Amino acid sequence: MKRAGFTNVWLPIALLLPQLSIIAIFFYWPAGWALQSSFYLQDPFGFGSTFVGFENYTDLTRNREYLRIAGFTVVFCGLVTFFSLALALLLAVKADKVIRGAKTYRTLLMWVYAIAPPVAGFMGIMFFDQRNGPITEFFQVLGWDFKLGVNYFDTATAMIMVSVWKQIPVNFIFFLSGLQSIPRAVREAAMIDNRSAAGRFWGVTFPLLAPTAFFLLIINITYALFDTFGIIDTLMKGEPGNNPMTLVYKVYLDGFRGNDLGGSSAQSVILMILVLALTVFQFRLIERRIHYT
Repeated sequence: MKRAGFTNVWLPIALLLPQLSIIAIFFYWPAGWALQSSFYLQDPFGFGSTFVGFENYTDLTRNREYLRIAGFTVVFCGLVTFFSLALALLLAVKADKVIRGAKTYRTLLMWVYAIAPPVAGFMGIMFFDQRNGPITEFFQVLGWDFKLGVNYFDTATAMIMVSVWKQIPVNFIFFLSGLQSIPRAVREAAMIDNRSAAGRFWGVTFPLLAPTAFFLLIINITYALFDTFGIIDTLMKGEPGNNPMTLVYKVYLDGFRGNDLGGSSAQSVILMILVLALTVFQFRLIERRIHYT
């Protein structure tokens, strides 16, 4: 088999150089600076810094508030990821069966993807408004006195619902593309072997969607950890108080509003290590159960 290659070694380097430069400037350089700053106690006005070693890290392990926020982050990421994937998969399966008006149906589901996270958070404020919010009024009919920004559980519920709503279109697009790529012959053979629609889906369709689902799993966990920052910041209206927050928002509060640069840098390093470990775990264990065709 004839292999394609470059005759000049500098051509692939020149093609990769712009992307590598962007990665180095916007990822490796800030990551290295954060790692260095995490070992120092810095003056908030920038007049100096004192080397404190691992003190910033040990303070976090003894901080009950930080541990509570870490626990909420785990629950928040798990719920957002699960419901975003489950609802998107359900909508994709239903959209794949639509014959008339299919393009209109799919376009309406994808529109939410164009909304920026802060805008989605602002829309969430309107939906959960205590006076005339439609979702709040619906909850009141059910006997639930919903209070955004006042009650811890209510605020967490709003954060999860808005974050899930914002992420569903992305998952929907990938799931629908995966469903449409399954050969018709495979589906017809599955209909002959299994009369149950649920059995055909879990026995034939979903295993073929496993590579797409694995990719979306990583994307959704990353989204829940980082990209929901705009939603959380908007829903809390800049007044965190005793309201729930995630680790990435805690980094922002301590670093940019509390001027604790050393402590916030230590938090960002811990968050970066956790994400790296989670990604390695997914690729080492979960990916082994996936068969690419």
